Amino acid sequence: MSNVTQILQKFEGGDSSAAEQLLPLVYDDLRTLDALRLCH
Repeated sequence: MSNVTQILQKFEGGDSSAAEQLLPLVYDDLRTLDALRLCH
């Protein structure tokens, strides 16, 4: 199970600090997707 999945499960379980842990893990991917979307 990936770290992202584990953090999402914590968030779903009510751990509000999980969102803060998630952002650094997915930030680069989100930036890449955003850049690709802006180019099209």
